Amino acid sequence: MAVTSRSASVLTGLAGVRGWQEDLYRDLHQHPELSHQEHRTAGMASERLRTAGFSVHEGIGGTGVIGVLDNGDGPTVLLRADMDALPIREATGLPYASTVTAADTAGAEVPVMHACGHDVHVTCLLGAAQLLADTAEHWNGTLVTVFQPAEEVGDGARAMIDDRLGELLPTVDVAMAQHVLPAPAGVVGTHPGPVLSAADSMRITVHGRGGHGSMPQATVDPVVLAAMIVIRLQAVISRETAPGEAAVLTVGSLTAGTKSNVIPDHAVLQLNIRTYSDATRTAILDAIRRIVVAECQASRSPRDPEFELFDRFPPTVNDPDTTARVADAFAAHFGDRSGVMPMQTASEDFSDIPTALGVPYTYWGFGGIDPDTYRTAEQAGRVSEDVPVNHSAAFAPVVQPTLDTGTEALVVAALAWL
Repeated sequence: MAVTSRSASVLTGLAGVRGWQEDLYRDLHQHPELSHQEHRTAGMASERLRTAGFSVHEGIGGTGVIGVLDNGDGPTVLLRADMDALPIREATGLPYASTVTAADTAGAEVPVMHACGHDVHVTCLLGAAQLLADTAEHWNGTLVTVFQPAEEVGDGARAMIDDRLGELLPTVDVAMAQHVLPAPAGVVGTHPGPVLSAADSMRITVHGRGGHGSMPQATVDPVVLAAMIVIRLQAVISRETAPGEAAVLTVGSLTAGTKSNVIPDHAVLQLNIRTYSDATRTAILDAIRRIVVAECQASRSPRDPEFELFDRFPPTVNDPDTTARVADAFAAHFGDRSGVMPMQTASEDFSDIPTALGVPYTYWGFGGIDPDTYRTAEQAGRVSEDVPVNHSAAFAPVVQPTLDTGTEALVVAALAWL
């Protein structure tokens, strides 16, 4: 039976899951949980999977959940959804908006919101899992569902890997994931090759010699030193990176001193770097270190600078053959609602999982913005102003057709193998 006809057979049950999916989505949106705190979300995922007939492993990497459904001989397909929310105060005005607060890793009480759509991802994967479990006569193989914690801090996938993920799974043939984006709801897009950037955050401390603002000759001013570093770093992308190679270097924070007439003894810069290849990533990180060290020497800094890398994400580089297979299945099912997703400068840790398992993968996007709202903004040339993006306090995908589209995409992609 062709993939399109099998997909149609499996998706006949979509209307039957739509009701509980919509309720579940609103519930998850109203009860978000920070990275590594996704206990309630994980419990709800586990309960749904067990009810559908999956073998379930809980607490993997802390709060991660694995569901395995063995349906005879055939390929093993892994589908992944991330679960965590962000420390953002929601401003959507929705009746199911989050009012949750929680303690962050530093112990501070912060507002919490599903501002990136992970509630959508969990809901869609649970719906797809239910549909495939209910129609096992239409496919053969093994379906693996992974509900991953802590994507937002970049270590959730690695935590699951380090906690026996590979040992708990059958041999996987292909891994796939998706993300809801600020595009019209109902559309899906794939992209072969590099699709999401690697991300590295760097904290740099440079040292001076403090003193009175009236006697600068007796000091080494770390504010001037830091300012020169900021200026010099602007040339890394424009003069040390090939014009056709996409990369971003942002100095997001510079802190120094406490008073106008006191020259401080140190300054701290925080940088964020986005790249699409390991070679460019290495070259830019090396250039930053070289420039900082040279500027410190030029300023007669009394101590060597200190570098700390944190919040590191791998690049997401879609396997071309896997992506083409999914794109063909999407074109057959969605028609002109499927297309090419542009490269994104956002970052993900999903690729850590297939990389550790040694399997090909693909990662696609689907829209979550009301189509009329998006069209109006587009016609007015105000998409960037009027369409909320991920991590915005106003970001909340419309319930439908977002959930239907994300659920259908997972089913159709899985059936391209199963």
